[in-house]
Amino acid sequence: MVASRIAVLGRGVLPAGEPVLRGDDLGVLRGDGLFETMHLRHGRPWLRPEHLARLRAGAAAIELILPADEALVELLDDIAAGWPTQVEGALRLVCTRGPEGGGPPTVYATLAAVPAAARQARHDGVSVVTLSLGVPAAARPELDWLPVGIKSTSYGASSAARRWAARAGVDDVLWISSDGYALEGPTANLVWSTGDTLCTVPARRTGILPGTTVAWLLAHAGEIGCAAAERMVTPVGLRDADGVWLTSSVRGLVAVHTLDGEPLLPGPRTRALQELLGFPLP
Repeated sequence: MVASRIAVLGRGVLPAGEPVLRGDDLGVLRGDGLFETMHLRHGRPWLRPEHLARLRAGAAAIELILPADEALVELLDDIAAGWPTQVEGALRLVCTRGPEGGGPPTVYATLAAVPAAARQARHDGVSVVTLSLGVPAAARPELDWLPVGIKSTSYGASSAARRWAARAGVDDVLWISSDGYALEGPTANLVWSTGDTLCTVPARRTGILPGTTVAWLLAHAGEIGCAAAERMVTPVGLRDADGVWLTSSVRGLVAVHTLDGEPLLPGPRTRALQELLGFPLP
């Protein structure tokens, strides 16, 4: 088992017990910050430019000043240095508003081995239940004061949904809008296939997080003979699909084998999609 690591911008890699955050850091007090999680494969973070671009877009949306990309890359390189190339890593970059009352942002990174449960889900698939998000699909982007599509450290709703799933004895949750459309999971994007077309939910229209993994997958769908599209879909539409998956930076692509207790047909392209993404299989 490889020990987890933490590194702080300007301080380098620190011992596990070294203090990192001030008690009045706004990332802790108010969830005022952003983060990105990258899959470390062969010692290198996959899709690092895309993750940094999404981080910077989120920072612009919440008016958070970030260090230059060069400094962030150096921090990521520092924490990944010497990581065993055969071990998958979950590399997280966190940027908060910093201390209450003003001051520079707090920037740090963590690195840990990808949990066995996440790796096993690529083989076994997941059971999913739908939960209402309580708002229409297009409501959030219409609120010009509300930043949407950002990966915020304000993670209360996502954590609550995952705790609910654990209590219900299922693996994950799929949020549904009040007008009946599937949106996203607490930590994953939704993908499904209709014939030879791979589909995902339009992020700009719905305000969901634009996933880096799903964007790469759809951009390369032609390599396995598929077209790509952004579409709205209902749970009924997912039950009629030729395959339903969740994608995320750490799990990669996992098949949804059960939706609200109803078995779904196995997606015949699951293995081809996983091989295209390049995540190791158990």
